[in-house]
Amino acid sequence: MNGSLPEGTRLSGQSSFADYLASQSPDLMPGAAQKLAGGSPDIAPHGTTIVAATFDGGVVMAGDRRATMGNLIAQRDMQKVFPADEFSVAGIAGTAGLAIELVRLFQVELEHYEKIEGTVLSMDGKANRLAALIRGNLGLAMQGLAVVPLFAGFDRDIVRGRIFSYDVTGGRYEETNFCAVGSGSTFARGALKKLYSPGLTEGDCVTAAVQALYDAADDDSATGGPDLTRRIFPIIYSVTADGYRRLDDAEVGSIADDVIGSRMQRPDGPPAPLN
Repeated sequence: MNGSLPEGTRLSGQSSFADYLASQSPDLMPGAAQKLAGGSPDIAPHGTTIVAATFDGGVVMAGDRRATMGNLIAQRDMQKVFPADEFSVAGIAGTAGLAIELVRLFQVELEHYEKIEGTVLSMDGKANRLAALIRGNLGLAMQGLAVVPLFAGFDRDIVRGRIFSYDVTGGRYEETNFCAVGSGSTFARGALKKLYSPGLTEGDCVTAAVQALYDAADDDSATGGPDLTRRIFPIIYSVTADGYRRLDDAEVGSIADDVIGSRMQRPDGPPAPLN
């Protein structure tokens, strides 16, 4: 009534917005009001394949645009990669609605910490906070409504890009060079194994990510490839010492056109040397 913040927001040592939200309004936590009806997770749209790879000076993350609901395409132009803060991005795979809510809460969590503590969380700190949020969804994950994000960013302390993957229990794993999650991740990871090499430029890394998503779409029906007729292309973010940058559709479309053009000559993709 006097215009001051509620008591819960002024607790000493309380720098986690997620903890505050869980204590004051638990019904607003991601998935709190969700009930699994019919005994099948197929009723909820699912996001699919996300890839990330590091290059000299940063990291790239790319996601396809398809969301599926059972055997149906629920959405053709879904956004699956989001900025978490100025120097990090998160990509979502799994139950789409819960994943988007979780990423939004994660964005507020990082901003809240910065305002309360007066400093930015370290890269490891961000990765740990995201792990805690995923762990809070474990009950629904056991019912089939899992959220499995991929987190990446530029670590200003060690001056390089880093990638973190997770399991449904909130287990956090740092990846080396590249990673893929989602239903098409097996095929995307195989493509990146073939295409990735140390010393890639940002442009090379983006092209490798598009190639990997193309391979995933080629073998996984839940992953959407570049849609030339609708001009729907993967969403790609690059994170460097200057912060994050989303590549515009024209830039990604040009790369996708080149990739598809080369696939007309070699459908299985570019070869890799044996040595």
